[in-house]
Amino acid sequence: MIEYIRGELTELTPALAVVEAAGVGYALNISLNTYTALQGRKEVKLHVHESLVTGGRDDSFSLYGFASRQERELYRMLITVSGVGANTARMILSASSPSELCNIIANGDEKMLKGVKGIGLKTAQRIIVDLRDKIVASGIAQELHVSTEPSSAVDAAVRDEAVSALTMLGFPPAPSAKVVVSILKEQPELPVEQVVKLALKQIK
Repeated sequence: MIEYIRGELTELTPALAVVEAAGVGYALNISLNTYTALQGRKEVKLHVHESLVTGGRDDSFSLYGFASRQERELYRMLITVSGVGANTARMILSASSPSELCNIIANGDEKMLKGVKGIGLKTAQRIIVDLRDKIVASGIAQELHVSTEPSSAVDAAVRDEAVSALTMLGFPPAPSAKVVVSILKEQPELPVEQVVKLALKQIK
């Protein structure tokens, strides 16, 4: 089992980080929170969750990387909930910071969870019921020290990177681009991670 990967960050997008360690480049799926934490860094350490999907036509093996153990623990909690898969859990962690998510679940805020693409009322209620006590007992909220400082980028770069991130998360490029452009017209100074967070709540 891979616990973490430490090495040189050779590629970074809002949905993927490539870390070279001992001559091997590891592609890790990441959340927007981890993307923000990795901004401007060359040497990084990512806590790893390994995902092996079997039983289909082709087996698949994926790595998920997290800037903190706490975010990885929240991810692992989320995927234990019925109806929450790997990609949905990543979108939940992209729509809210780990500390915000802890508060949302602890306070039973169904509305905030329903704002995430793919989360309906029943799934939101299930997340709260299944995880509220676990999060309180784990002490994750007290341990979290998450940076939410936005990164700067030119508008065209923000647009292209946001659309790319949404496409990698499984949304069609055309509707994604339409929503991203609409958001940037209203708030042109937003960094890419904030644009994607807003888009996740608007794409139909």
